[in-house]
Amino acid sequence: MKQRVASTGWIGLRDDGQSSQEKSLGFEEPGWTPSHTLPDFFGTERRFSGFKYVEYLGPKTRPVLDAAGRAFAVFAGHANDPNWMRDVYDPAMAAMAEAGEKAKVSEARSHHRRGNFPPLSAGDSCGGGQIQPGALINGVINTAILCSLMSNLVFIRLAGFATGIFANWAPNLFQYYSSHMRKFYEKYRHLRRPFLNSIWSACTFNLGPHTCCLGHRDFANLAFGWCAVTALGDYDYRKGGHLILWDCKLILEFPSAAIFHSNIPIGPNEHRYSSTQYTAGGLFRWIEHGFQSEEAYFESLSPEERARERAEAKARWSAGVGLFSTLDELRAM
Repeated sequence: MKQRVASTGWIGLRDDGQSSQEKSLGFEEPGWTPSHTLPDFFGTERRFSGFKYVEYLGPKTRPVLDAAGRAFAVFAGHANDPNWMRDVYDPAMAAMAEAGEKAKVSEARSHHRRGNFPPLSAGDSCGGGQIQPGALINGVINTAILCSLMSNLVFIRLAGFATGIFANWAPNLFQYYSSHMRKFYEKYRHLRRPFLNSIWSACTFNLGPHTCCLGHRDFANLAFGWCAVTALGDYDYRKGGHLILWDCKLILEFPSAAIFHSNIPIGPNEHRYSSTQYTAGGLFRWIEHGFQSEEAYFESLSPEERARERAEAKARWSAGVGLFSTLDELRAM
């Protein structure tokens, strides 16, 4: 697995909005909206070669394996519930559409490195200029909208489903998250997860109505960690909205951190929303450093301890990836 992480091993390297293939071939996205379509990858005049197309399997779950046979991502589909569309999917989409109409997000905040759509984020984070961990701040109106979404049973179900997938397919990494988050929330009892049935400390609702991402890495997330992405909308997933994993050369039908990914654009009259759950790498670093800043932590160390910490930082990525599970390991559990 290609290493694209910071020297500390906690977070990924900041991306500049282009994949290595785009850079080498000179096909940069021209604006705030993704422009690469399926013919660019599979047509007779394709711009990018070597990509594999992965069809949607409904409620079936499909792992994505690295060269060592470890599951580093899971294409989860949805819960095996015959009423999933009626009871979860459709109400969630309607709630996102309503939130998008009511949210107060500036034009500047709606144009960002991930694309052209308004995001609302909630939960707890550390890094990006924060002196210490704390809750993400929103205005009165947006806070009310977020509270409505996070207390909505359909999003609680989606959060729990994603957490269950994580626990089943990456149990060692899940335990790593669980132990660290337990320490964190025991220390900071005034903070709370967006969803109590979720393992992640933060979430973002991308309110569309045409949420299709430009190529990017969620580099502030734990470099070897997992996040959950849920897509919603009335678009034709066979024609648009696909998830492009550039580093893996995979394009996945996608019905309604350290991998470079983006989306195929949807039709002009279609709608697409997404929600994500994640935990900042800075939170793990803060916990491991005794609930203090990196500067304060290193000042407290002896020269020998600093050398040992730097050695651990170099090995952190490999150790983290070592928490991923192979299919044989999962079958043996």
